[in-house]
Amino acid sequence: MNNPLHIVKVSQELKLREKQVVSVAVLLDEGSTVPFIARYRKENTDGLDEVAITAIRDRLEQMKELDERRGVVLETIHKQGKLTDELKAKVEAAQTMTVLEDLYLPYKPKRRTRATIAKERGLEPLAQMIFEQKDGVDPRKEAEAYVSEEKQVKSVDEALAGARDIIAEWINEDAPARAKIRQFYLEQALFDSKVIKAKEEEGVKFKDYYDWQESVKTAPSHRVLAMRRGEKEEVLTLRVRVEEETAIALLEEIFVKADNLSASQVQMAVEDGFKRLLAMSMETEIRLLTKQKADEEAIRVFVENLRQLLMAAPLGQKNVLAVDPGFRTGAKVVCLTAQGKLVHNTVIYVTHSDDQKEQAAATIKKLCALFNIECIAIGNGTASRETEQFIRSLKLPNIQVVMVNESGASIYSASDVARQEFPDHDVTVRGAVSIGRRLQDPLAELVKIDPKSIGVGQYQHDVDQNLLKKSLDDVVISCVNQVGVEVNSASKELLMYVSGVGPALAKAIVEYRNEHDAFASREDFKKVPRLSAKIFEQAAGFLRVRGGSNPLDSSAVHPESYWVVDQMAKDLGLQVKTLLDDEKARKQIQASKYVSDKIGLPTLVDIINELAKPGRDPRAMFDPVQFKDDVQGMDDLKSGMKLPGIVTNVTKFGAFVDIGVHQDGLVHISEISDRFISDPSEIIKVGQKVEVTVIEVDLARKRISLSMRSKPRDPSVAGASKPMTLPGKPSSPAAVSSSGKVVINSVFDAPKKRKPLYDF
Repeated sequence: MNNPLHIVKVSQELKLREKQVVSVAVLLDEGSTVPFIARYRKENTDGLDEVAITAIRDRLEQMKELDERRGVVLETIHKQGKLTDELKAKVEAAQTMTVLEDLYLPYKPKRRTRATIAKERGLEPLAQMIFEQKDGVDPRKEAEAYVSEEKQVKSVDEALAGARDIIAEWINEDAPARAKIRQFYLEQALFDSKVIKAKEEEGVKFKDYYDWQESVKTAPSHRVLAMRRGEKEEVLTLRVRVEEETAIALLEEIFVKADNLSASQVQMAVEDGFKRLLAMSMETEIRLLTKQKADEEAIRVFVENLRQLLMAAPLGQKNVLAVDPGFRTGAKVVCLTAQGKLVHNTVIYVTHSDDQKEQAAATIKKLCALFNIECIAIGNGTASRETEQFIRSLKLPNIQVVMVNESGASIYSASDVARQEFPDHDVTVRGAVSIGRRLQDPLAELVKIDPKSIGVGQYQHDVDQNLLKKSLDDVVISCVNQVGVEVNSASKELLMYVSGVGPALAKAIVEYRNEHDAFASREDFKKVPRLSAKIFEQAAGFLRVRGGSNPLDSSAVHPESYWVVDQMAKDLGLQVKTLLDDEKARKQIQASKYVSDKIGLPTLVDIINELAKPGRDPRAMFDPVQFKDDVQGMDDLKSGMKLPGIVTNVTKFGAFVDIGVHQDGLVHISEISDRFISDPSEIIKVGQKVEVTVIEVDLARKRISLSMRSKPRDPSVAGASKPMTLPGKPSSPAAVSSSGKVVINSVFDAPKKRKPLYDF
């Protein structure tokens, strides 16, 4: 059962009613999934969407972790015999892990420190006497009593030094002091990045950070991650610094309470405590906090890009001839049925001799006729434009030719999934199949690939991998259930993301399907071993059976609500199938008439809307980009040229666009819109068709600068986009392309301390 205090806090933080939070918490505890709650339990939550439900789930999990840690802290302090009522109350009142750890720090088991050694030598009473800062107390005279050869305190100075070590540790472990210094760091600290000597040439892509300072408070996530990557690659040193004098003064306000000899000793302990202990501790904390924040932002960008890619418009069930282009080894060709089944594969050579081109042309024409091909998919890798030009030159009637982003296809082709699907074919055939299927249904094919290999992320290998996996799994689950899954044709990899299913049950569904033929209805799902009533409840609405015995089985109407549709049809004197086909009849349905304790108005509205478009795919209509025929390589690009393109990756500093020349161009954030924008995702999404203007092309370094502004900036004008000139060195910094490779892009000329524009 969830803690009532947690419910109150979550409702306040997320600005939701407590009733909504309680309902979500109860449903989650009962085993309901986020998609199920959002789609089929709207009455319980007053219509909360997946974003809100996920936020409630995650915050409750964080609070549960806090409670578990609180229990460990209380138990540990209790075993030490130091748990006072006052301390217990503070620990129980701690609302964040940071506050809890500050309270726990003095009692936390630690290695031997200078302070513990001083305590072992009996100097703690002296430290306490000095710390009280009473007038008339001479620390040096008091210290004489603690000089002892036996305890290894050889002089008054050693006794005072030991006492100060104890006081310094008290200062470091004081929760209010740590909170005050932490806030000071958050407000005033700077990242200080410098190049490691002799690494200037090796780490040129990090050049913007060779001598760079930036406020911790305002540093954007992509620059934080860029500096950390430079540090990890041993090109940069990265520190978090504050004005020491100010920090020490803040501590003196707390701990220096008099103007006497003891206070002078405390003052010395404050300075030592900050420099030796607290500064290092705060730097570690701030690095962790900013890393967490940067990770969350980078993951947010990744998740949004992945959602757009997964929800890209499908070609649909059409016979496809897919080509994985190549020069020396030729182009691998596969033919797929409308359901994605491989029926033929071969190799053609379109960039070799005229005889081979003629043979290739004959092969393509023959295959198109033999397998009734409706569309040709061409991977956008090496030799893609040459292959596209060749295919288009054949002028095949009524056959669409489409360039397909093949990022991740090679990962799939070498995977266990691909080997299980095509044990008798090599990686080239599997890669071509993936290209064709990705055109037919991007979602169904991309779920087979690790999202980190798809090429739409930023810093995916640098961020918290557990958080990344959880976030990516969430978005895949969301997309799969939003679209729905045809149970009789779906792969195991697609089925496992259906609400309530998972890998083991997905395998069982496929095995049952293979053994007993196609499912005839949703009721048949209950025959699958280990598919419980609870799982049926969670999954049934998202699993579709086309042509099933019940016409609603192909819709998003949940079986638990079939009875109300039957009643609607009966009241109109119709069969359910007729109701689905008769728009005029559907308009006569009054949803309020069917409200009861079993079903509410939000669900009824959803049902009536679904009856008008049972099982309709929510994704957009397929509309491929057509690259310019006379622009096939970077050699063909000229400044000022306007070209169609498709967005392949969106980052915080800009967007990468495929313009059909084998090298994505970069539209910097300042070139995306005529108006100021703070985030490229305000304007563009992955998979979006755009028109861009070429600003400049650097053939030697394979970099392309593009613009989407109505009047692109002139690169010849100072302050506009143009390359930096560094004798004997490539310009910098670098950025990550949609394929994940580091590429060098143009930068704006600016003073030495300019803000880094391109990160990697």
